[in-house]
Amino acid sequence: MKKIYLYTDGSSLGNPGSAGIAYLIKDEAGTIVKSGRQAIGIATNNQAEYHALLKGLEAALESGAQELEWFSDSQLLVNQWAGAYQIKDPKLRQLMQNAKALARGIKVIPHAVPRNSLPEMELVDTMARQEAMTAAKKRSSAKNYSSAKTHASPKKRSSRKRPRKDS
Repeated sequence: MKKIYLYTDGSSLGNPGSAGIAYLIKDEAGTIVKSGRQAIGIATNNQAEYHALLKGLEAALESGAQELEWFSDSQLLVNQWAGAYQIKDPKLRQLMQNAKALARGIKVIPHAVPRNSLPEMELVDTMARQEAMTAAKKRSSAKNYSSAKTHASPKKRSSRKRPRKDS
């Protein structure tokens, strides 16, 4: 049975705001097998946590995982995964359904751990926040650019009169 260790984190600047996700996968020897990070647009922190789990699960499947020890600093997500908490938000419920479908056939052992309590969690936290910050800067630059275009002074019309055509 191939056992893998998955570490996930999501970050949102604002709630909702520019969001980023990250995951890290290690094998039983402690070697990093795969990692990933990306900006996911505008999302709440909880949505970002779910998206990080989904990407991590996809990568774990690609790595041939049969047993997965999963670590997250989101107690909400881990408790919702375990069925201890209800999922009231329809978007989160759909994301959980997607995650459970992906994990079908894999033994998942979830762990809620304090933020940055493990070096791997510190790493995915940093990567997710960097993605969120980069996305926020891009959005801000794009917003400032479009705002500058909108507020630019209009072109002056020529004061020269056009000659009339006599019919």
